[in-house]
Parts: sequence; structure tokens; C-alpha cells
Amino acid sequence: MKEKDQPNDERRDSPRVPMTFLVRDVVERGGYLELDGDLSLGGIYWKGKSPPFGTQVEVRFRLPGVSKEIRARAEIIRVMEQGRDLDFHVRFVELDVADELAIARYLEAWSRAPR
Repeated sequence: MKEKDQPNDERRDSPRVPMTFLVRDVVERGGYLELDGDLSLGGIYWKGKSPPFGTQVEVRFRLPGVSKEIRARAEIIRVMEQGRDLDFHVRFVELDVADELAIARYLEAWSRAPR
């Protein structure tokens, strides 16, 4: 595994939950790409083939059972090579407080649900 950016030694304080996101590069401002990945309280993760042009992305997604779409600005903090794929680790930098609380409630409920 080879790191393409600076290491991130943060410890995970919330579970990762599978989710589908719409993501677009802030610099290019093109269309949104639909990406499958994981949601955590502080940000998202996805696998891809090529990096965005910049380090800032706009993210949109819906939590199951919540009608309002969550929109956030996020910063790519780490990109790691995984064979032919790249792993993107992204931290929310602009997120409405109500949306952050909704994410926290969803993750808490998900972590308590039997599997």
C-alpha cells in the first residue's frame, strides 16, 4: 500500500456505514459523479480510478428515512493506491449543524441495529 498524500493518524470515533454519494470537484464544477463508499461522522471514503483536479469536493447524499438532502463541502485528506484503485479519505469542512446531528443520529442507530 503506497500513500499519495500526507498520513492521517486520527482515530476513528464513529462507524463507517455504506452509502452512495454524489461528488464533484469544486475547481472543475462539472457534473456530479455517483460513488459508492462509506459515511462516518467526520467525512466519507470511496474507491476510484482517478483523483479530482483539486483537493476540495462538494458532496450530496440522503440518509435513509430522511427526506432532506445533505450537502457538504469536503477536503480530500488522503489518497492511497490499492492495486489499480485509489482510496479517497475525505473530511467535511463545511456541514450544516443540523445535518451533522442527523448523520450522528443515523450512525448511532445503525451501530445499535442487529446484523
